[in-house]
Amino acid sequence: MALRVLSALDTARTQYYHFKAIIIAGMGLFTDAYDLFCLSPIMKLLGDIYYPNKPKHNQIPPVVYTAMVAVALLGTVIGQLVFGRLGDVAGRRRVYGLALALMILSSFGCGFSFCTTRTCVLSSLAFFRFWLGIGIGGDYPLSATVMSEFANKRTRGAFIAAVFSMQGFGILASSMVVMIVCVIFERASNARPDYKPAGADLAWRIIVMLGAVPAALTFYWRMLMPETARYTALVEHDVIQAAKDMQKVLDVSMDQIEEDSGPTQLPSSSYPLFSRQFLHCHGLNLFACASTWFLLDIVFYSNNLFQSQIYGTYIPKDVNAYRDAYNVARLQAIVAVCSTIPGYWATVYCIDQIGRRKIQIMGFVFMAVGLFIIGGPYYKYWGPHHAGVGFMCLYGLTFFFSNFGPNTTTFIVPAELFPARFRSTCHGISGAAGKVGALIGSVGFLWAAHNKSTDGYPKGIGMTAVLVILGVVSLLGAVVTYLLTPETMGRSLEENESDNEIHAEIDSTTNA
Repeated sequence: MALRVLSALDTARTQYYHFKAIIIAGMGLFTDAYDLFCLSPIMKLLGDIYYPNKPKHNQIPPVVYTAMVAVALLGTVIGQLVFGRLGDVAGRRRVYGLALALMILSSFGCGFSFCTTRTCVLSSLAFFRFWLGIGIGGDYPLSATVMSEFANKRTRGAFIAAVFSMQGFGILASSMVVMIVCVIFERASNARPDYKPAGADLAWRIIVMLGAVPAALTFYWRMLMPETARYTALVEHDVIQAAKDMQKVLDVSMDQIEEDSGPTQLPSSSYPLFSRQFLHCHGLNLFACASTWFLLDIVFYSNNLFQSQIYGTYIPKDVNAYRDAYNVARLQAIVAVCSTIPGYWATVYCIDQIGRRKIQIMGFVFMAVGLFIIGGPYYKYWGPHHAGVGFMCLYGLTFFFSNFGPNTTTFIVPAELFPARFRSTCHGISGAAGKVGALIGSVGFLWAAHNKSTDGYPKGIGMTAVLVILGVVSLLGAVVTYLLTPETMGRSLEENESDNEIHAEIDSTTNA
C-alpha cells in the first residue's frame, strides 16, 4: 500500500491545495526577501538619526552596514543546518511552525529595539536580525521539502519554483512599504533637504515590523497542515496514517490509493547520515548542490556592488532622509518588476519543460556574460560617477538570469535528489553552503566596494577585477552543474533515490 500512496501523490491532478501550499510555504521566503531588501532604505533613516554629522546623506559606516548583513546571514547558516536536521528527525510539520514563529517574533523584536544610545539600538537590532536569520534559514529546507513531497511529479518543479518566487514579491512589498511610510512621514514632518526629519526613528521600526504581518497571517494555516505523506510512510512507516493525511488535503480517495499501481520497488536501505554508504550513494550529489549554491550566492549577494553604482547616478543628492530612502526603495522596486519577478516566473513556466540542469547552466553562463560586459570596460563606460541606462539594463539582466537560472534551481534540486529521511538535512546543508558564499559576496565584496579612495574608486583590487572575478565564479558554477548535477525532471522522488543507489552499487561492483 505504501507504493500506492506514493504513486497516488505522483499522479494526483493539480488542485486547490497545491496553490494553497505555495502561499503557506512561500511566506517564509517572502519574509526573507522583505527583510533583506528593506535594510538598505532603513539604513538611510538610521544614518540620519545616529550619524547626523557623516557626509553624503548621513550614511551608516560600512562596518555597521556590513555587520547587519553578516549577522543575518550567519543566523541563516545556523538555521538551515539545525532546522534541516530537525525536519528529518522530528518531522516537517512539528518544526515548520517554529521557524515561522521565530521569524515573526524576531521581526517585531527588530522594531522594538528601544534603547537610549546609538550603540544599544544598533546592537539590539543586530541581535534580533541574527535570530531572524535563524528563522529564515530554518524555513528554506522545510518549505522546499514540504512542497516537493506534496507535489505531483509532472509539475513539482513549477510548484517549488513558485514557492521560491515569493521572494520577488517580498522585494516588491518591502519597496512599496518603504515608499508609502516615507511619503506619509515626510508630509507629516514637512521635511526639507536642510531639515532633520521628525519621526524617522518610528518610521524605520514600522517598516521592519510590517514584514512580519504576512507571515503571521499564514501561521494558523501552517499549523493546520498535516505531515507530508512521504515522511509518514517512508520515515515513520505509518502507511495508513499517510493515506489519511493525504485525504485531508488532496482529492484522492482510499479506493484510488488501493487500486492505483505504483513503482515496483521502494528504497529499503537504512544506512545512517554521512556513513560510507551514504557518501557513496549521495555524496557527489550533495557536493554538487552545495558547491553550485555556494558559487551562486557569492555572485548574487555581490550585486549590492551594482546597486551602489545605480544609486549614485539616479538618486538626487540634496534630499532629506525620507526622500533618500524612498528613492532607494523605488529603484529596488523597478529592478524587481522589470527583472527579478519575471526571472522567477520564467523558471516557473519552463522548469518542467526545459529541465533544472539546462536552466541552471544557462543562467550561470548569461550571468557571466553580463558581468564580463560590465566589468571589461567598467572605468571607461560605467564607472562610479556616470553609470547610465545601459548599466542598469545589464544589471537587470544579471538579476533576470540569476532567477531564471541558478538562484531558483539550486533551491529546487536538493529537495528532489535525496531520500526522504535525509531530504531536509541535505537541503539545509546545501543552503548553508550557499549562505557561506553569501557572506563572502556581501561582506567581502561589499567591504571592497565601500573602501574607496578620494576619487571614488575602490582601493586595492579594482572594480573591473571584482566584476571579472564574479564572472569567472559564474562560469565555474556552469561547469560544476554540467559535470555533476543530474536531471530530476519528470521523475518521482523515489526514482531519484533508487537511481542513485543502483548507480552506487554498480560502481562498487565494478571497482571490486
